[in-house]
Amino acid sequence: MTNYQELSENELEALINNAEKALKAKQEKKRREVITQIKELAASINLVVEIHEGKKGSSRKGTKVPVKYQNPDNPAEQWTGRGVTPKWLRAFLEAGRDKAEFEV
Repeated sequence: MTNYQELSENELEALINNAEKALKAKQEKKRREVITQIKELAASINLVVEIHEGKKGSSRKGTKVPVKYQNPDNPAEQWTGRGVTPKWLRAFLEAGRDKAEFEV
């Protein structure tokens, strides 16, 4: 076994990188084996399995929120209703107008 205290920083970084690559390779091999087993088991009972590989992460990321409010004086000024109330809407509300008047 290697004494990690005796290794230089560069040697430790190389060791870590090699270990990470080896781990990913083993995980990918295991994954392929499991997928093969699933397909074989499904075929044994006359089923066809399709495995779709997608991206990991949130499906909400990057989705647009529809506009709820629009400035009647300047249609380019819009607000989704989330976050800080824009200045144009705040000015109308302080003047006594109702937020519902600006709904799209």
